[in-house]
Amino acid sequence: MPETAPAAAPAPDFDLVLVGSGLGIYAFARAFHEQYGTVATIVTKVGLEPMRRSVACDLVELGSSAGDADMVGALVDLAVSRGGVRPQLLLCNADSVVQLLSDHREALEPHYEIPILDAETLDRVSDKAEFALLCEAHGVHAPHTEIVDMRGIEDAEAAEAWQPPTFDIPFPLVMKAAKTADMASVRFAAKKKVWFVQSPEELDELLRTIARAGYRGRLVVQELIPGDDTAMCSITAYVDQQGRVTLLTSARVLLEEHTPDALGRPAAMITTELPEALEQARRMLEATGWRGFANFDVKEDPRDGVLKFFEVNPRIGRNLHYNTAAGANVSRVVVADRIEHREIEPLTRYDEILYSLVPLPLLLRYVTDPAQRRWVRTVARRGTANPWAYPAEGAWAKRYAWMVALNHVKKFLRYYPRPTSTGF
Repeated sequence: MPETAPAAAPAPDFDLVLVGSGLGIYAFARAFHEQYGTVATIVTKVGLEPMRRSVACDLVELGSSAGDADMVGALVDLAVSRGGVRPQLLLCNADSVVQLLSDHREALEPHYEIPILDAETLDRVSDKAEFALLCEAHGVHAPHTEIVDMRGIEDAEAAEAWQPPTFDIPFPLVMKAAKTADMASVRFAAKKKVWFVQSPEELDELLRTIARAGYRGRLVVQELIPGDDTAMCSITAYVDQQGRVTLLTSARVLLEEHTPDALGRPAAMITTELPEALEQARRMLEATGWRGFANFDVKEDPRDGVLKFFEVNPRIGRNLHYNTAAGANVSRVVVADRIEHREIEPLTRYDEILYSLVPLPLLLRYVTDPAQRRWVRTVARRGTANPWAYPAEGAWAKRYAWMVALNHVKKFLRYYPRPTSTGF
């Protein structure tokens, strides 16, 4: 029979190595420290000050000029220096680092347990165009999507002559690169993570600009689903080596970040069960042969009440702490799978909690629906989960969390000064 991990399990014999920096890595380290008392070794170019001070982190900084080879070399050297005495669990929380570990799996896998997708599956599902096709094939609700393929444009002369297609999607609409990595080295003034396009003329000019700038991938053009940030939802999952979905949780987003470099990142959420969407996520994961963590972006369409899937990320997501705070500590599933090699009862039940990086008054400024405001106030009375405010860190962590919250106030007043019906 499957075994359920106790709430405070004794520490299994393993070392945790995290690659990267930022909140998504700190929250990972915190989860393992809360559950097992593990101190994570974080290997990164340049770390954040909280990581240097944290009781949950041992920071290894390679310097801002370090390249991929330096990172891989440092990871191999670290494992070799430990002599293979204990299992080494290697995790990350950014698409680019997932790709790095996948590309260098042959060098790293002799030393580490690495619960990420195989290269073929990673390439397929990290492509937003392929994701749209997978949704259609497996009965997963998604926005109406059309694909622009620029891979056949051979040179600058061909780019000048290239004619954008026409679309059967009403305006305004949304456009983004199918694979973020394909756009990384392309430079032009109008470059964004996501474009919100108001007219056929604007779209035509933007597509020509992107082609002339040298982009040679695919673009995803989608209908704009109405609704503000509160229509967004997040689904987090983990699939073990046997293909069992052992973590499946969801939350309603209340407010997203609006700075250009962080657009769409959840800043506040309430955990809640979304049964139909969770089942569709499970179906997608099982159909694709997924392994490891996954995070889905979903939005409720107010026109029909249907939750529609935008994309799946091959990582747990920056906002992973909502799981830990709700009683579904994410460390348990990966340790059971890759260190203890045992089945556990899937973590699919969790408490209702408010996760927030911003002060409650600021949050309520953007939650305009009266019923949702009452919901937020009710849940907030039980306390707010902020990943930076880890009690084990002491008073400095509370101060740091408050400083981050105040910085968010400044950013929202600059980039999203008042709530809108679209979130833009």
